[in-house]
Amino acid sequence: MEWVNVTLVREFVFFGFSPLTGLQQLLFVVFLLLYLFTLSTNAIIISTIVLDRALHTPMYFFLAILSFSETCYTFVIVPKMLVDLLAQKKTISFLGCAIQMFTFLFLGCSHSFLLAAMGYDHYVAICNPLRYTMLMEHGVCMGLVAAACACGFTVPQIITSLVIHFPFCSSNQLHHFFCDTSPLLKLATHHSHLSQMVIFMLGVFVSVIPLLLILVSYICIISAILKIPSSVGRCKSFSTCASHLIVVTVHYGCASFIYLRPKSNYSSSQDTLISVSYNILTPLFNPMIYSLRNKKFKSALQKAMGQPLCPVN
Repeated sequence: MEWVNVTLVREFVFFGFSPLTGLQQLLFVVFLLLYLFTLSTNAIIISTIVLDRALHTPMYFFLAILSFSETCYTFVIVPKMLVDLLAQKKTISFLGCAIQMFTFLFLGCSHSFLLAAMGYDHYVAICNPLRYTMLMEHGVCMGLVAAACACGFTVPQIITSLVIHFPFCSSNQLHHFFCDTSPLLKLATHHSHLSQMVIFMLGVFVSVIPLLLILVSYICIISAILKIPSSVGRCKSFSTCASHLIVVTVHYGCASFIYLRPKSNYSSSQDTLISVSYNILTPLFNPMIYSLRNKKFKSALQKAMGQPLCPVN
């Protein structure tokens, strides 16, 4: 029997921002300001929806859940990243890496299914307006969110269990700024083709299934909108769905680029750039896209702040 000297990895060292050593203090200030603005924006959105009874409807319930999810999403990644930007040695323990990866994947997968639930809400509102209150009662909304969380919990649990059992013996240098699946797979000394295919297929599942549900919803929505005789009514209905479509496009565009491609096409520099946008900018813009395009929400926010806001066309 041949004996091999193996030293197991106890911690990982992040090298995601190593090419930008001279800019890390500037990046710290920029990312900190964006993070604080994201937290304050989402806090305002959630508090406005909770405090104003006029916003206690399914659409705003999902918006509040989306804002809360985005806040948790940034909390998993950004604080550690900010600390590392000022630290000499940017490390994370093996257990801490596993927890970060699971939580990140849980929130990301739940986000996909939450967007599908929001698409269903739009479908019911436009295609079955007379039955909307009955079909989208509070219990149904809670059930949709619970189902999104259940799917978001199961898939990351399997992926994380597979990844953390891979041997990481050759190096602990992670060319990323947080523990994500692709850079960890690249770092793994050995993993079976079956394990890689399982991880890839699970990624396809949590991406494609919600996307198909959204597409089916919008096929029905477009069909219903085209039957509206008034051009004003058609424009108003399309405008109602525009925010959701923008958020879906950004979410699936970034997620597909990062996760739905073979490992051989992995580029650490490209993924770092996309991940910064995905993890810092989208949690800031997604709730704003929903809220600031909405007359009812702006009216409630104006009432809460006691001052006029810019008018919405």
